[in-house]
Amino acid sequence: MSAKPAKDDGEEKPKKKGKMGLILIAVAMLVVGGGAVFGLMVAGVIGGHGEEKKKDEGPQLVKKGAVDPYAPPAKEGDSEGGGAEVESEGGDPYRTAYFTFTDDFTSNLKDSDSMVQASLACSTRRDGRVLQWLAKHELAIRSRLLEILADTPEEDATTIEGKERLNKRMTDAINQVLIQKEGFGGVDAVYFRNFIVQ
Repeated sequence: MSAKPAKDDGEEKPKKKGKMGLILIAVAMLVVGGGAVFGLMVAGVIGGHGEEKKKDEGPQLVKKGAVDPYAPPAKEGDSEGGGAEVESEGGDPYRTAYFTFTDDFTSNLKDSDSMVQASLACSTRRDGRVLQWLAKHELAIRSRLLEILADTPEEDATTIEGKERLNKRMTDAINQVLIQKEGFGGVDAVYFRNFIVQ
């Protein structure tokens, strides 16, 4: 009987060493593999836990005196008087840029024989991308604004309150077109440069 226990002791020792070796290899693989995975995660290659890329949130507000990285290039002859533009420190902290539509808008008024002719401009406090998009999509915007004018009752074209409602409807319409085309609006207000009802 003493021979049997010796065989059992001899067989068990190599199994323990084999199990311990496998455990050490597994731990080493986990450490190396875990480090590699961690490194890939920090780098943002996997898992999205690295520095998240800043999502483009659209045109940003531009503070007075700040440089607009998307400002349209100056046209020749724009600098009449030779002085630099000066902004005050009071009022709105953001600068306002304006876009003027190239042609007048002429339309019949809703349920009326009267017509309206208007010259329009709009403003934005956002960066120059809004101005670029207004120029790029002027045709689509013009079409939408003509629809609004044709759906305007005469009383909205002849009273201050009505013009304020028309102004809001036009501002919303321009922003809707820009959102549809570019994913972002950015127009703050519409202005009547000329407004004639006949």
